[in-house]
Amino acid sequence: MTSTDHAPEQLPGGAEARITVNGKEVPLSPATPHTTALDFLRERGLTGTKEGCAEGECGACSVMVAKPGVHKPTDWVAVNACLVPAAALDGQEIITSEGLATAGEPGAMPALHPVQEEMAVRGGSQCGYCTPGFVCSMAAEYYRPGRCEHAGTGAEEGGGAATGHGAEADASADPEHGPNGFDLHALSGNLCRCTGYRPIRDAAFAVGAPTEDDPLAARREQAPPVPVTTEYTQDGCTFLRKNTLNETLQLLRERPDAVVVAGSTDWGVEVNIRSRRADCVVAVDRLPELRELRVESDHVEIGAALTLTEIERRLDGDVPLLAELFPQFASRLIRNGATLGGNLGTGSPIGDSPPVLLALDASLVLADADGERVVPLADYFTGYRQSVRRPGELIRAVRIPLPLSPVTAFHKIAKRRFDDISSVAVAFALDVEDGIVRRARIGLGGVAATPIRSLATEAALEGKPWSAETVEAAARVLRGEGTPMSDHRASALYRSAMLGQSLLKLHAQTTEAVSS
Repeated sequence: MTSTDHAPEQLPGGAEARITVNGKEVPLSPATPHTTALDFLRERGLTGTKEGCAEGECGACSVMVAKPGVHKPTDWVAVNACLVPAAALDGQEIITSEGLATAGEPGAMPALHPVQEEMAVRGGSQCGYCTPGFVCSMAAEYYRPGRCEHAGTGAEEGGGAATGHGAEADASADPEHGPNGFDLHALSGNLCRCTGYRPIRDAAFAVGAPTEDDPLAARREQAPPVPVTTEYTQDGCTFLRKNTLNETLQLLRERPDAVVVAGSTDWGVEVNIRSRRADCVVAVDRLPELRELRVESDHVEIGAALTLTEIERRLDGDVPLLAELFPQFASRLIRNGATLGGNLGTGSPIGDSPPVLLALDASLVLADADGERVVPLADYFTGYRQSVRRPGELIRAVRIPLPLSPVTAFHKIAKRRFDDISSVAVAFALDVEDGIVRRARIGLGGVAATPIRSLATEAALEGKPWSAETVEAAARVLRGEGTPMSDHRASALYRSAMLGQSLLKLHAQTTEAVSS
């Protein structure tokens, strides 16, 4: 299957760049290429969008963006406005909390959106600072295609709200999914210090299905905004978006110093927290060549600019190890913008996707103006935040060989269940036949200057029985892999202990399944 993105159209750059905000076109000028969407909106009086952390962890800045859909032409997707450059939204459509309400009769107050109504009546707001962000994240989940297809009483009432009693009763059986199909992971990137989360959960589990006359629901059936080329310069800095991959690669040959961005979930933090600026920023998130997902006979190829949410929904569990990774990768707000290309391109030793992709024996397709080459991910990293990628070269795609190993697991050791940085990350992919480990691939994160393959442990497993004795011996080897350090997240001793414990846990969880 492939992306259905439209080819970009030319749009005059500079002061002509525009964003459609709550249904009205707004000029980008005089914002700079480094002005965040958050500041852009607040400077225009849309102060419901708040800054809490400026690094994508609190969700107070959440807005909805119309993006190419997975199951419908257009999806409403919640993103962190504090991370996205306003220039990256040139030609796009966004909805803020102010844009959710429906205009009433002249002189009358606007009618609250169903999400806003439920938050109000169920006490989901106290000081109100975080509320607009919660509302935008909830609204994006409210409009998620397929949410109501397998819902219980909340969705079956055809748009009416489920009762609070019903929502709470069903939530006790599955605390993260409501009777109306609402997935609470949609709110994993939103924080509230006042209200406590139960009334917010109750509000989320009470909303019904969008009504037939809901304009935002109808918008999903129309084509997504067409990507536009952007050449926007202010204050000596330039934001560029080209039509095609070839044009982009030629640009990067001419400007090897340019910062390349997709979802800006990493670069946005650098801009906000470390005050980094770049003379030239090049966006690649809408290049059709980087947004394909294909399943071939011998491999799966995932475009480097597909967001993690798009990959998750398009694969729909077909790569179980990736399916296990996604809920543990930051928050839904971050996954709505983050890409595999960006996570690998930063070269962070604590990124969550590299251990999984190492265990999957993935390779990277690297492209520059001269052509492409394929590099095994195990050979990609060369040092702390360093790789074999040359100046002017992009990660075009990730290739995962088929068939997949049947025994897989991803263990992320962190201080919180969700939306946290790993202390240690371990990914396993094993082929066990007739009780013997025929093949083992183990990826590690957080225990060296780069993500690494656990080669010694793999050798200690391969050709041996999948038994307690084998696993205990291999766990001792695994504890010695890498060069873990002590920092504020964990000590080196703890990290080593968690490596060995991870393998013991895998064996305990899979012994019965492997035996059968």
